[in-house]
Amino acid sequence: MVIKPKVRGFVCVTAHPLGCASHVREQIEYVKRKGPIKDGPKSVLVIGASTGYGLSSRITAAFGSGAKTLGVFFERPSEEGRPATPGWYNSIAFTDAARAAGLYAANLNGDAFSDDLKQQALAIIKRDMGPIDLVVYSLASPRRTHPRTGVVHKSVLKPVGEPYTNKTVDTDKGIVSEITIGPANEAEIADTSAVMGGEDWEFWMNALADAKLLAPGATAVAYSYIGPEVTWAIYKNGTIGLAKNDLERSAKKIDAQLKAHGYGRAFISVNKALVTQASSAIPVVPLYISILYKIMKANGTHEGCIEQIQRLFATQMYNGSALNFDAGGRVRIDDLEMRPAVQAEVARIWPQVTTENLAALTDIAGYRSEFMKLFGFGLAGINYEADVEPHLPLT
Repeated sequence: MVIKPKVRGFVCVTAHPLGCASHVREQIEYVKRKGPIKDGPKSVLVIGASTGYGLSSRITAAFGSGAKTLGVFFERPSEEGRPATPGWYNSIAFTDAARAAGLYAANLNGDAFSDDLKQQALAIIKRDMGPIDLVVYSLASPRRTHPRTGVVHKSVLKPVGEPYTNKTVDTDKGIVSEITIGPANEAEIADTSAVMGGEDWEFWMNALADAKLLAPGATAVAYSYIGPEVTWAIYKNGTIGLAKNDLERSAKKIDAQLKAHGYGRAFISVNKALVTQASSAIPVVPLYISILYKIMKANGTHEGCIEQIQRLFATQMYNGSALNFDAGGRVRIDDLEMRPAVQAEVARIWPQVTTENLAALTDIAGYRSEFMKLFGFGLAGINYEADVEPHLPLT
């Protein structure tokens, strides 16, 4: 079938298998060009491995350090007349490339929140991989069925305490408008923390520890975002931010448990604002990213997912480096984004942006390009007019 992009709001409902594969290869080649990461991980579990920072972590571990990897994710395969999700094609492309390079790569597609999938992962690790020395927790999901209670929790993107009004942009139509979002109630706050907080990360770490499948010195890292004040009402101080606070609580708890049992460390890495499937759904954030991209590209400091994660691995986690924590005990690889000069320029541009000057004052074109690449569109060398086989197996 000929696969064309079909955008519905903040998601593209189609994905191109060859384009997704090309996007994965771009990231692999970047890591290979940067050279080996000394003393890097050798046996890696990535929870949320099919897109974004999780996928880049898997690529960096495998092609930067020669690691065995197990990727856990929840993706939809193709159906009659309908291509698979991009994460499905990404995972196939990664697996093919890793195995061609002689690297072990296994995949589990299912509900990472479930006890059953955790047990499947433990069985694969025990059989094929040996003790895990790096756990990457990069799960992004709108809902979670709690494995102990059976309750379905759904996350919301809302402020806390009072309504929030600010600019946002329809990235598809290029229309800048004001949006007002009502505050979350207590149940919505609790549900969002249940989905996006740290409990499931703790469950994963406890399962690995109980099975004696953590290597001495093992590292566990989860990814977060803080961002500038312009996004705080909807992010840092909103339901997502409170869930991220819970993730930080879990990081401290896991870190203490690891150290008490002679393992290694657990921490939160605060990463840069980037175009991802998750960030595109958050009001206000796409406009901020569009402004940020223009500024950072102009001064030569822009990074994508793979550049961020390769830098995290090579300059803080491994390569004879040491973690550099902020006052809150977090690692910050959003340091280039949060430079005062960059944020001052964002603050200067923000109130000026309108529908009419959007293209001139922001990098909305770059935002759209990066968004489409998430789904395998807009990659050089791909004939998007040609028939392509959408039904690819994941092994």
